[in-house]
Amino acid sequence: MTGRPARTVAAVLAAAWLALASAPAAAQNLNLGGGEGGPIEIFADDGIEWQQDNRIFVAQGNARAVRDDVEVHADTLKAYYREVGGKSEIWRLDASGQVRILSTGETAYGDLAVFDVDQSVLVLTGRAVRFVTAEDEIRADRQLEYWTGKRLAVARGNAVAKREGKTLRAQVLAAYMQPTKSGGTEITRVEAFDDVRIVTERDDVTADRGVYNLRTGMATLTGAVKLKRGGNVLNGCRADVNLNTGISRLRGCDGKGRGRVSGTLRPEAARPGESGGDGDNDQDDKKK
Repeated sequence: MTGRPARTVAAVLAAAWLALASAPAAAQNLNLGGGEGGPIEIFADDGIEWQQDNRIFVAQGNARAVRDDVEVHADTLKAYYREVGGKSEIWRLDASGQVRILSTGETAYGDLAVFDVDQSVLVLTGRAVRFVTAEDEIRADRQLEYWTGKRLAVARGNAVAKREGKTLRAQVLAAYMQPTKSGGTEITRVEAFDDVRIVTERDDVTADRGVYNLRTGMATLTGAVKLKRGGNVLNGCRADVNLNTGISRLRGCDGKGRGRVSGTLRPEAARPGESGGDGDNDQDDKKK
């Protein structure tokens, strides 16, 4: 790995299975190098099967695929290949059973993983799919898609995104990412759809839809917005919530962000030292 930049899970999945060796060799020596990086090595406790008629390689029993600084672990790995221009290339890779994909600073988990080379998309399914980076975690109870070219992860089914005590929940979350200087991945923006809820140490906000900019800490929520802080409750159709400063602005429902905003304010519930934040922030909410 010396001299090569660290690769993300998505980058390796996009490159590692793009091409087989021109002349297929023994299954244990599969060369999926193609482009930058070295060959891929495959290990399995129960052996590797080459189904030439079906054009499939199957590795079973604690299977592991390694390329540079990325590893794919699963009970079973299946590589589907096709002949193109006199050469063989992988067009799909399946990993099933206790799937774990590791690279520098990030790990993906699921019961089943399917990487479609043509679409450049990894689909993880299972009861608790997860994508974890140094700062962030995304999980869902149905499916997680990772679109490698777009650097986009889509979590479906009771999806959750977490960072530093801040939790964003929704039925669907779309997370946009950028590479970090250390070679890992950073989530910069999350779009949330249906049953949206943001929970921090001081606020509990619900809405129909939301957009959260992780670099600025600003969340914009729309639809039936309800903001709770301690015993205070504010209702509107749009809210701009700064999760870093705790300052929130609610707007009305006239289509232009104007109109009446309703709420129930309980100053005694927000005294210094009690749950619900400090007096300054509640005064700010009253002004809104």
